[in-house]
Amino acid sequence: MVSIQKEAQGCDGLDHTVILLSNPTYYMSNDIPYIFHQDTNFLYLCGFQEPDSILVLQSIPGKALPSHKSILFVPRRDPNRELWDGPRSGPDGAIALTGVDEAYTIEEFRHLVAKLKGESNVVWYDLRKPVHAELHSDYMQPLAEVKARSKNRIQAVRHLVQNLRLIKSPAEIERMKIAGRVTAEAFTETMFASKTPVDEAFLYAKFEFECRARGADILAYPPVVAGGNRSNTLHYVKNNQLIKDGELVLLDGGCEFSCYVSDITRTWPVNGRFTKPQAELYQAVLDIQKSCLSLCSPGMSLENIYSLMLSLIGQKLKDLGVLDSSITDSHFFKAVRKYCPHHVGHYLGMDVHDTPDISRSIPFQPGMVITIEPGIYIPEDDVSAPEKFRGIGVRIEDDVVITEDAPLVLSADCPKDIYHLEQICGRSS
Repeated sequence: MVSIQKEAQGCDGLDHTVILLSNPTYYMSNDIPYIFHQDTNFLYLCGFQEPDSILVLQSIPGKALPSHKSILFVPRRDPNRELWDGPRSGPDGAIALTGVDEAYTIEEFRHLVAKLKGESNVVWYDLRKPVHAELHSDYMQPLAEVKARSKNRIQAVRHLVQNLRLIKSPAEIERMKIAGRVTAEAFTETMFASKTPVDEAFLYAKFEFECRARGADILAYPPVVAGGNRSNTLHYVKNNQLIKDGELVLLDGGCEFSCYVSDITRTWPVNGRFTKPQAELYQAVLDIQKSCLSLCSPGMSLENIYSLMLSLIGQKLKDLGVLDSSITDSHFFKAVRKYCPHHVGHYLGMDVHDTPDISRSIPFQPGMVITIEPGIYIPEDDVSAPEKFRGIGVRIEDDVVITEDAPLVLSADCPKDIYHLEQICGRSS
């Protein structure tokens, strides 16, 4: 509500109400649900892990912001439904679990909506991207239509929550340390289990098992397990082909631990030995990544590091003979982006692509968490590249906390130097 106070300067005498909807339950078919995963903005503000709920933060008449009360509206307890789905908290349980000031059944939310239609009430809610379609159409759309005709139109709240989420507290960073350590250990075990030939599906299953066996709640996203030329497809997630002797595998994976995620990528030879061209391309990416990591300090930005990454990739590609050394400046960055079409990184937190509305150009502050993930991708049908490099794709990604001092690499325990990768992978061959 401090953020609301800053945004609402000049709106003295008005009441302010923030409304966030939980996620619904999604179904893969008929009555077979997907595992429930809460909307992260809702979860960040109240910690409630059940669907079909509404969080309200409301200013208190007669008291100045940021004074407010918190209210949860949750589904009524239904013994018949709970027989199938397990126990629900109900209003009493919601208060006990979350510490909100008040809680009511979802049906009672309509009484609050009626009060919010007045001119003296400013409502903060995200109309453009409703999280819960049914709750939106039942309650918020009718309210929005009334407010559209008033002086106090509904104000967006998403960007305010993202600004809060951008800077992690020490407690949040501790959870992300665990997620990083668990994922790093899972990578090491997956590398150790590599052999030739090996199914991508086996490495996928091994990675997920090792994450869950160490306490991860779920995988953070469907991992990329791409052997050979398939590593040049950035979001390859079929993970159903055979990786042959002499090929690299690119694994981009992460886990979720206590609502916070990791996102790591490693590339290694499944037979335990890099070929000379593979080692040359891999070492080029590793050198670039280490240079980018060294710049992760307050005052820099993802956009600054991205510009450096492109320059470094371009120079390495010239050194390797992939780009002509005489390429003109006007064509240089276009040529580089052909071989690395993605950004250097993104923000990380409760979501893999965390706080997506925050610009990558803002200066780093202590407590921000980012990824650094340069890559070079040379498809097997790229006749302009030296033949020895065709079909090789390499990406190396680490998770980094910005601090006042040196960057804290959450994934530091995950091997990435050629010697260490060959030692680990070679033990299984």
